[in-house]
Amino acid sequence: MRITRVLSVALFALGLAAGPAAADSSPSASPSGDGGAPTEAGTSFRTATEIEQGQTATASGSAGDYLYWSFPADTGQRPTVKATVKLPEAHSGSEKWQVDVYDGLRRRQACQYGAQTRTAARGASSVELSCTLRTVRSWSEPWADDPLPGTYYIRLTVVGLAQSDLGLPVGAEVRVDSKDVGGSAAVDGSLAKPLVPGIAVTSAGEDDDKPGSAVLSAIDPDDGWSSGWWTDRWVWTGIGGVLAALAGIGGYALTRGSGRPSRVPPGA
Repeated sequence: MRITRVLSVALFALGLAAGPAAADSSPSASPSGDGGAPTEAGTSFRTATEIEQGQTATASGSAGDYLYWSFPADTGQRPTVKATVKLPEAHSGSEKWQVDVYDGLRRRQACQYGAQTRTAARGASSVELSCTLRTVRSWSEPWADDPLPGTYYIRLTVVGLAQSDLGLPVGAEVRVDSKDVGGSAAVDGSLAKPLVPGIAVTSAGEDDDKPGSAVLSAIDPDDGWSSGWWTDRWVWTGIGGVLAALAGIGGYALTRGSGRPSRVPPGA
């Protein structure tokens, strides 16, 4: 009876511990609406238009322009960038469009999968591009180019174009969504600060609670930067400890016997 009660309490604790882990492994929620989404794009890294994950940003430009957006990505997220280019009816030949993603150090990040470059055939009204990055890590070696938490840049441009189509008006739509990978991609260590442009360029009076911070990117994740200290590995480590304790209790119960001394026949 005592062992049954211990097992019941342990199973209840396992259920409470597994709850947060299941919640963390689900895809990150996206805003329900696109109210206030940007309707223009920047023309360089410094003028990139800031967007939030889950927003659909639009912009108008000309064939041959470089269009830039920026968005925040935190530890454990696997961002997917999707871009749609709406072509004019008057374009004469095939156009090859490409979407590139750069991190806060302006290092080009490789796409894990997706159609990063596509050619729009003659007469096509639009072309769709996508790029799924590797999972953002909380820490990396200085020589590595692993995705790290901070600001990411999207650059959309045409890389193959007929001379007669140069300068024709085009429209663009860009959206970023992330999947929360969780502790399966976690690593030990964390950055002191996320890779946000200008985060280390602050005024001398900031410590005195005076305004004047020179941060170039003002957009952060909705729940703030995680800094890489929490992953669901903590939960599964706790579950492993509970299971080990249960195994020890069960083994002890099986090997100790009834605990009563054996009867000795009289006169023995």
